[in-house]
Amino acid sequence: MIALFTDFGLRGPYVGQMKAVLLRAAPAVPLVDLMHDAPAFDAQSSAYLLASLVDAFPAGTVFLCVVDPGVGSAERRPLILRAGEHWFVGPDNGLFEVVARQQTPRVEWREILWRPQTLSASFHGRDLFAPVAAALARGEMPHSTSLEREPVDDWPVDLPRIIYLDDFGNAMTGLRARRLPTDARLQVGGQVLPRARTFSDVPAGQGFWYENANGLAEIAVNQGHAANVLGLALRQAVCIT
Repeated sequence: MIALFTDFGLRGPYVGQMKAVLLRAAPAVPLVDLMHDAPAFDAQSSAYLLASLVDAFPAGTVFLCVVDPGVGSAERRPLILRAGEHWFVGPDNGLFEVVARQQTPRVEWREILWRPQTLSASFHGRDLFAPVAAALARGEMPHSTSLEREPVDDWPVDLPRIIYLDDFGNAMTGLRARRLPTDARLQVGGQVLPRARTFSDVPAGQGFWYENANGLAEIAVNQGHAANVLGLALRQAVCIT
């Protein structure tokens, strides 16, 4: 299957145009809309979020990932990454950094050399990355070259900030819950939040944090909108106490 991970949003033609290319090039391959509201223009937050989502997908899945504020610039390369049993296609801007770290040494980087006849300056998701993802899903390797790529040294193992706010107002952090002490509290803004197993373990209206279904530490309010109640914002720092 091909899983789509973008910051496009669902309004406008962009997701539909990209899917049209995929369905034309690989009509037998299922498409999964993993998410289209990744943190806009924020490759770092998106990298930690993406890494928490991939394990649920079967071997051979191709992740077509576009969070690409540098689209069209000469400084950022188009990449294929083989990490463990999965493929990733997208920009070389750190988006695949955390996935690659977590799968080392089962990692292979490739720079995409193939180019379509028509390549827009601003929509490589449709014109470049989608055809490459479709080729990989068909079992073909597009024209590319092996790449030695150094890790981004100044990125932490886990990211202590809010990386995603869902429609319930819950705030996912870039912290993996299994790496935190069982009695850890999370401080965000001026509030210190205890850990709970699930929502019903605390009274209605109370804030807490828990290990979400993807293994991240997530801040929530039982039967409430955590972002509004606690004054949370994307990229807000989180401290462990």
